Amino acid sequence: MLGATAVLAFCGARAQAQEANSGATYREVTDETGRHVNVPQPVRRIVSLAPNLTEIIYALEAQDWLVGDTDYCDYPSEAQKKTKVGGVINPNLEEIVALKPDLVLATAASNRRETVVALEGLGVATYATDPRSVENMLSSIVHLADVLGIRERGEALAAKLRDRLADLSRRLDDLAPKRALFIVWMDPLISTGRENFLTDAMRWAGGRSIVDSSQEWPRLSLEEVVKLQPDYLVVAASHGNSSEAGEASFRELPGWRSLEAVRQNHIAVVSDTINRPAPRMIDAIVELARQLHPEAFADQRENRNPQGQDSYDDGIAQQEPPSCAR
Repeated sequence: MLGATAVLAFCGARAQAQEANSGATYREVTDETGRHVNVPQPVRRIVSLAPNLTEIIYALEAQDWLVGDTDYCDYPSEAQKKTKVGGVINPNLEEIVALKPDLVLATAASNRRETVVALEGLGVATYATDPRSVENMLSSIVHLADVLGIRERGEALAAKLRDRLADLSRRLDDLAPKRALFIVWMDPLISTGRENFLTDAMRWAGGRSIVDSSQEWPRLSLEEVVKLQPDYLVVAASHGNSSEAGEASFRELPGWRSLEAVRQNHIAVVSDTINRPAPRMIDAIVELARQLHPEAFADQRENRNPQGQDSYDDGIAQQEPPSCAR
């Protein structure tokens, strides 16, 4: 039960929220979890509760409406200057309400349902996204832009990203997919299930997961991996000790030298942006495809930017590690 101080704070915050939205007109929308949300119009004050949502807001050129985000919203660098409302799992509700947002953005993958329910109880409109594939991420951009009243920006951005994926598909069309293991975590060894958004990202990059599991984040034994013998190991650069497990260092890990992929140095180290369902995820997919199928990019080797990635920015506005990253 809530203590007296917490109850008073809750009631005070609710009064602030109701006062902030008094006299507003509303538009009813359905978020990606099926909830009906009455959104004050127009939306001009936004709080983001996840790094990928903050990235999307900047990509839609709506950053001037962003009045707050989480401690983990670090891209672009300007996002770090926004008022912080705490972490992804346990944001400070009073801080959120004090910012008088028209709309709070959350994700079903990272934010707790209790947070959304509490904000709803405080009278704060909260819209949740739930992208579970690359296509879902693109659709989510359009839906979110529509909720913000800038649908045309979302459609333009999604179209540019789809064009890049279409080009990638053409390049990989005649190539057999590489059998790959996406290593989400090293100890314990965690990979991705068949319906996981990272598994889908790897498909787009010309990889096929050797893991066939209905679990989203299945645990494996090294013995299972040795038996399956993937063509490639895929790791994201900042996943805890996975960042150390690139290339030759795998040879120093007990048991991993039994893998042909390790002996042939078939270790694809991809940017951790692949973990965030946001526009830069497409950069990471292309980056991974270059490592799995370098022959498909022979014509572009001289045209890459200094970071070795293509950029989605073409004039459109700019721990459980996997879920936190989303």
